[in-house]
Amino acid sequence: MKLRSRIALSSLMLGAVALGLGQGTATAQPMAGEATVAADCATHTDAVNTARSAKGGNRVDPHEFSQAQVDRMEAAYRTAAAAKGLAPMASGKLGHTSSRKPGPTTPAFAATTVSVYWHVITNGTSGKLTTTQIQSQLNVLNNAYASSGFSFTLAGTETTTNSDWYSIAFPASGQEPSDAKAMKTALHKGTKAALNIYSTTFSDGTLGYAQFPSTNNTTLDGVVIDYRSIPGGSLSPYNQGDTATHEVGHWVGLYHTFQGGCSGGDLVSDTPAEASPAFGCPTGRDTCSATGLDPIKNFMDYTDDSCMNTFSAGQTTRMQNQWVTYRG
Repeated sequence: MKLRSRIALSSLMLGAVALGLGQGTATAQPMAGEATVAADCATHTDAVNTARSAKGGNRVDPHEFSQAQVDRMEAAYRTAAAAKGLAPMASGKLGHTSSRKPGPTTPAFAATTVSVYWHVITNGTSGKLTTTQIQSQLNVLNNAYASSGFSFTLAGTETTTNSDWYSIAFPASGQEPSDAKAMKTALHKGTKAALNIYSTTFSDGTLGYAQFPSTNNTTLDGVVIDYRSIPGGSLSPYNQGDTATHEVGHWVGLYHTFQGGCSGGDLVSDTPAEASPAFGCPTGRDTCSATGLDPIKNFMDYTDDSCMNTFSAGQTTRMQNQWVTYRG
């Protein structure tokens, strides 16, 4: 899970076999046994969740990915894309293959409007949101994703009073808490092409978490955020709506910019490597010897909402490729 995906992940040295789809580089083809690996990944529901925490909160992401988990996820991704007849073009974007052509020439992704089902969780007193507040958050998402080909429209809202679901804490094991699973199981709507957002609170410094796209249980899919992180909320400096932006980034397949540390393991070639998550807005921060300052303004770092304003072209390619593979 990604606690507003601002929680430090373990350094991941991703080999060439894991780099492939979405970077505009040559993509490794599925190897013998990858279907088994993909099936194994599909049984590890919690392995594809990631989360973000506030500065001073839970600095150790209980859902951080191990190298083995990343390898499984990327192998499953390649296998799933191939199974749908998708292959990378020279641009890095996935296109449909055909026996009549030497390779794909037209991107498989087309501009997409995502239906959003918003689940407001309260304890009877706190946690309530108005339609205006929810629409304000969707406006932030639409602005952030405007150049990516994704837009978001409200398909429905519901309010549920449940004190167990209102305050969530993650155990040290990193498994998704049973109360969160119960919440999603009871409330989830639509298919994996629909975005379910659950607004609640956390008791451990978490700002939000999301499930990566995968072949896992659709019922547990979606994004969970602290309701105080929406625009105008009380979680300053994380109250301009970019916790949702960050978590939706995970939901469409993006890693943190600092994944893999200075090895640059976010599988996107145009986000400079950084050794660790950035907090605040440290202009000029440069933690790795590789070319480029740390991408502190990127939505997939851990900086303040006021600092975030960017998805890179490579990230756009990756999220579009993940979409046509898993959600399209």
